[in-house]
Amino acid sequence: MSIGIYSKFITTNIRIKSVTFLVLCFGLVLSSFAGTSKNPEEHFFDATFGDFSEELETAKEQGKQGILIFFEMDECPFCHWMKTNVLNQIAVQEYYKKNFLIFSVDIEGDVEMTNFQGKAMTQKDFAFKENRVRATPVIAFFDLQGKRVMRFTGRTGSVDEFLLLGQYVADKEYEKTKFSKYKRAHKAKKSQ
Repeated sequence: MSIGIYSKFITTNIRIKSVTFLVLCFGLVLSSFAGTSKNPEEHFFDATFGDFSEELETAKEQGKQGILIFFEMDECPFCHWMKTNVLNQIAVQEYYKKNFLIFSVDIEGDVEMTNFQGKAMTQKDFAFKENRVRATPVIAFFDLQGKRVMRFTGRTGSVDEFLLLGQYVADKEYEKTKFSKYKRAHKAKKSQ
């Protein structure tokens, strides 16, 4: 083997090993990120046949604190932001799944559903007429009797704020104070 061919062989071999090394490193980085988030459609939202009166019974049987409904629409950038930055986080999914049944409602949807009182209607009627949803997302919490106890409009500022919102509802702090005051008090405690 001539020196020129041998030199090309060594150079090619080093390049292949370098590329292989980079691919492996990139794969490790991606796998470490994959461990912190999961698709919210599969891991945050619960499946439903659209009968919220039955879902109330399921929530009671499972010992949940209530039901969370995420009112959304396809073109909503803030809904998308919530799904890609908050609802996909494993800590959020674990906390909310432990405490609530969680459903998504398309505010423009013509799909038939049944409200908490057993009345049939479309998703958009449930959103607009019954819950006065005009902007999205709206995160609404309902107690085990189907009464709305908390409504948060827009996206949360962070994962921590969304977790705090869940804690606020699960601990029934809404009976004592507004979420804005609860959040300020929690922030003051944390800074001490």
